[in-house]
Order: sequence, then C-alpha cells, then structure tokens
Amino acid sequence: MACNNSKETLSMEVEVVKVPDTSEVRNFYYAGNRAPLQPSPLIKLPVGDIKPHGWLKEYLNRQKNGLTGRLNEISAWLQKENNAWLDENGQGEWGWEEVPYWLKGYANIGYILDDESIIEEAKIWIDGAISSQQENGFFGPNLAWESYMSEESQTKERMAEKLEKRDYWANMIMLYCLQSYYEYSQDQRVLAMMTKYFKYQLNVPDENFISETQYWQRVRAGDNLYSVIWLYNRTGEDWLLELAEKIHRNTAPWGERGHSLDAIGNPKEVREGMEWPDWYGELIDWHNVNVAQGFREPAQFYQLSGNKQDLEATYDNFHIIRKYFGQVPGGMYGGDENSRPGYDDPRQGVETCGIVEQMNSDEHLLRITGDIFWADHAEEVAFNTYPAAVAPDFKSLRYITSPNMVLNDSENHSPGIDNPGPYLMMNPFSSRCCQHNHAQGWPYFVENLWMATPDNGLAAVLYAANTVTAKVGTKGGEVSITSHTNYPFEDTLNFEIALETPDEFPLYFRIPGWANNASISVNGKLVEAQLTSGNYIKLKREWKAKDIVQLVLPMALDVKIWENNHHSASVNYGPLTFSLKIGENYIQKETDKNVQHDSKWQEGANVEEWPSFEIHPTTPWNYGLILENDLYDSFEIEHRPWPKDDFPFTPESTPIVLKTKAKKIPEWTLDQHGLAGELSDSPVKTETQSETVELIPMGAARLRISAFPVIGEGNDAKEWE
Repeated sequence: MACNNSKETLSMEVEVVKVPDTSEVRNFYYAGNRAPLQPSPLIKLPVGDIKPHGWLKEYLNRQKNGLTGRLNEISAWLQKENNAWLDENGQGEWGWEEVPYWLKGYANIGYILDDESIIEEAKIWIDGAISSQQENGFFGPNLAWESYMSEESQTKERMAEKLEKRDYWANMIMLYCLQSYYEYSQDQRVLAMMTKYFKYQLNVPDENFISETQYWQRVRAGDNLYSVIWLYNRTGEDWLLELAEKIHRNTAPWGERGHSLDAIGNPKEVREGMEWPDWYGELIDWHNVNVAQGFREPAQFYQLSGNKQDLEATYDNFHIIRKYFGQVPGGMYGGDENSRPGYDDPRQGVETCGIVEQMNSDEHLLRITGDIFWADHAEEVAFNTYPAAVAPDFKSLRYITSPNMVLNDSENHSPGIDNPGPYLMMNPFSSRCCQHNHAQGWPYFVENLWMATPDNGLAAVLYAANTVTAKVGTKGGEVSITSHTNYPFEDTLNFEIALETPDEFPLYFRIPGWANNASISVNGKLVEAQLTSGNYIKLKREWKAKDIVQLVLPMALDVKIWENNHHSASVNYGPLTFSLKIGENYIQKETDKNVQHDSKWQEGANVEEWPSFEIHPTTPWNYGLILENDLYDSFEIEHRPWPKDDFPFTPESTPIVLKTKAKKIPEWTLDQHGLAGELSDSPVKTETQSETVELIPMGAARLRISAFPVIGEGNDAKEWE
C-alpha cells in the first residue's frame, strides 16, 4: 500500500502479524536458533546496544548508586579475600549463588551505562570464573553450597559424595554473566570455557547429573539448558544438542501433572482444617522463585523437540500457579516463599527474587515464541509489582511484596505469611538471595526493549524511552532509533530514525493486548491498517534519516473483578494498575538489629550508612470502592506534571492519579498476624459515609490496597470486562 506525506510518496508494505515469519529467512547479523532447533521469531540484541532514557535511565542510575552498585562494599559474600569464586582451585568461602546473582545485573548495568569502573570491577569476577576452570572442565567453587556448612558437617564421606554429585546451580547463574560479557567484549575465552565445561557435563553419568540431592539445581536446570542452546547457536557443535536432551531428562518434570505429595520438594504446609487438595499435584514445585524460573523449561526444550505439548506445558504452568494463588493484580501470585493451600488472599506476596525471575522468564519466552502475551506480562510485573519491592533510593528492599500490604515493620508475621522473621521491612539485607538477585530486573528489561527479527529488521517489543543501535537490512548498515516517550504514564511513543544511507528493512511494533483503537503514523501520515491488540504492526519500506514513526496506544479505564478471590476489584488504566494512596511514614531502624538470620556484613562495612526502614500508614486504608455502571462516572483521571527528577514511582511524584468514591469498612482491620485482614466476599454492605479517595499507580505505592472490596447490596457486584 502507499503512504504519502507532504514532501514525497512513500512506498511501504503494511501487515498485521501475530509473530514475525520464520519460515524462509534467517537473520544475517545476530545469532538466532540454528537448525534443527525451532527458528527464533525474535532474537536478543547484545547487551549495550540499547541505551535507556527518561525514567528507565534514572532507575539504572539509582540502582548503580544504591544497593546494586555498592553491594560489594557491604556484602560478606562479595568480599574478595578467600572468596571461592576468585580462587583458581575453587577453594575458599562464599562459594554459592550470591556472587553470580549480583554480577548478573551489576555487570550489565556497567555495559549499558558505559561505566568503566563497574566494567573493570565486573571483569575481576569474570576472569576469576574463567581462571577457575579445572582440567576436567568444571569451573567455579569446588563445593558450592557445602562451603556454608559447619566444619563438623563437612565429613570426608559427605564431601566425597558432593564431589561426585555436583551442585551445578551457582554455575548456571555465572553462565549468564559470561554470556553477557561475551556479547559485550567478544572475548573468545568464554566460548572455549563453556565448550569445555559442557563436554564435562556431557560425560557425567545421568545418576550423578543434576541430582535430586541438590534441590535447587534440579528445579531450575532450565537455566543450564538455556546456556547450552546459546552456545550451540554460536558454535553449531551437534553434541551440545545431546547435552540439551540430557539436561531436560534430568530436570524436575515441569511438563507433567499428577505428582504425589512426596515427589514435590518444596516445604509444604496446608491451612489448618484443610485437606490437601488434588490440584496441588499439578506442579512439581510451589516455591515462588522456583515456579518463576522453572515453569518455562518445557518451552525451552520445545526449541529442540519441536513438540507443541512441551510449549503448551509452559503456558499451563503459568496459568496453574495463577489459578490457585494468582487471583490478584500485579501479575504475580501469593507464594510468600512457598505457596500454601488456603493462603491465597491479596495480602500474600512474592519474593523480590520471584519478581525479577518472572520478568526474565517472560523475556525468554517472548524470544522463543514471539507471543505478545509474554511482553504484556513482563510489563505488568515491571510497572506494577517490581518498583514497590525496592526503596525509591534503591538502598534497601523487602523480601516479600504483596498487592495488599498496609504495614511494613520488623515484626514476625508468620503464619499469616509463610516466612517467620522481619521479612516485610525495607532492609539492605532483605535476605541474601533477593539482596543480590534483585540486580537483574531493570538491566535485563532494558536489553529486551528491542529484538532483531528473522528478516533483518527490528521489533519494538517492550516500551520505554531509549535508543537502539543495530544492524539491519541487506547492506549490513546500522540504524539508530530513539524512542521519545514517558510510557507507561502516557500513550504516545515517537520513534526517530537515524541512519547514514537509506535502506529497506521491516520494523515491527507491538500492539499490547490491552490496547484497543491503537494507531500508527509515518512522517505525520496515518497508516491505514486495523491495528489489532495482541499483534504486531509490520512496516517495511526504505527508511531514511529523520523518519518519524508515531505509535498511539490509547489508555482506557478497566475494572477487573477477581471472581475467585471474593469478587474483589482492581482498577487498570492502560498497562498500569492502581492502588489506594496511603500516607507512608518511614521509620529508620538499625539494620544489624533487624536482619534475617542468614545476613552477613562484610568485614569493615559501615553499617550505619545502610539503615533499614519500617513503613507505617498515616491515613486509613480499609476502603471499599463504589462502582457505577459507567466507569467514567466512577473515576476522575487527573494528569499531573512529569517529575523533575524523572522518577515517577513515589506517591508524591506520580503523574497520573485517579479519584473515586469509596467507603470505609470498619470491621476490616489488621488481624492477629499484623497483616491486612483477609477479604470478605463482595459486595460489602457498610453504613459509613462516602468519601473521595485517590488511587495511584501500584508501582508507586509501597503501602497499598490493590484488590478492593466492592461496596453494594446483595448481588450488586458488577463485572466490567
């Protein structure tokens, strides 16, 4: 079809597609799946090729100057003296997941922001991992988790068994770090080291490989599978596919159903008075982080098997956890640490580890399938759940974050939540896993804003202000595209194209599943096409410098009724979910007196520089919403100035506020566990006076009610969908 502007006639192919076509073409410039793997509809660009702007860059800078960037000053696991990750023989202390968890995000922030000090520090750990490779191919700490055991437990017999049945989990994380470093540096040592390591794994007998004696590696071995496929796509060595099958064969069976209670490895608890439900056997594990990582393994193996049942198993896993524990806004589920039958109220939460691992899994699955569903979900979690898990200055975080949480203190809230101890407060030592693993969330999000397509084009798949530079077309030239936007706080995205020589290639733009009536224009001329939500609009033409593409994704109000969670309601506006604005009083606490049992300070760290905070409410929170038949009669949308500091994730700085009518529910109070009382069925009858309340984006609300009771009589609860 033809599109015109005032200066020229532009010839352009326009097509609405479900996923980019993989049937006949293969990208010239970036490593997608080689045959016989299923072809890649989307291909990751190297780290550093996408530079964030606006609020996303501000987030990375806060992360760099906060806990992520300075964790090596305070965390005992990151001290260099006697660190097993820096020893050529893998001997020493601190030899498990913490170093690679932190490095996974820390190094990538350096690559993205071109921060030489971070890059230099990260390379010390990368070089240490490479130098630790043994003659047989194994690398890293020799005894991993066992290095944390007491000396009395480290008997010769136990150590001999652990050397035979290795723990590969920590190495799975370090492989991510090595791959990012290779993308950034093209250091050939990485390919050589990974090749030698995977040959070692191939030769380990099945009975000793990813053994059930090491719990974490078995449920998370999809990460090992990912790295094997990554290497195969760069070297093409067929034996790697044999290893991929071996890994899948020994990984926990995420694609199967009907597991016995004994076969499920996570700590198990059912609410008092309940029987174990039959559905509990539908997943092999219910630990919140294990689910967020492990659920995607069948889809990863699908790349090799080509069996659609493997792919469908991952979709089923996603929906199973949400059917029983995820009837809540924000995209996650009530796992606390381990999901427990009978505990599915919106006050149940998820670890910060689980949040960032879910985002990572969504990004993996987007590349594997091209399905916009995964992009929509990545944004749902990133915009609504993740920001509130971390303090605005990024110097502390909390272990558990819930859709409904009205008090963050240092008290023990178990068994209301699964975890006994001070797991709700903002603490720089909010358990050693999340303390280190939080680092990957935003840099990985940046790296996946754009992806290469099989037809030598680019796809804008996640949205935020940024500049991407990539090779496209048939001439091997580079294009830079800058996205100007405050999305998700506004609905317009402008893409400005810069390239030296005009070239023909396709650009794909995601139309989110929530976005009805989207429109797109090129150089001011509307493109005549029906932009269907949940699809891509593909524009192929000869692009020139200073071409402008404008995408408009109109944001509309929507109320979701959670029928299986007391008919509670959540309020959405475009990709944002909204929470009650609750006054927040931050009360500083001494971190070393309010930490989890496994927290460890680095020797010489300045403890006083890293305080913890309780957050107490200063305004009422126990409101139910009054909803009219017409949503626009129920809510007033108020747009406020964009924050001068480019940080819209606080109650004071958010640029969008909803005003609505609500009533207090006097009987809804804190319960005996110090948590917001569990929801009652809606509609709720109350005689209190109607009030106007403000709702703010869920990600800006560190205290929040996000799943609301609905005020009404009898069967007055409505459904707006």
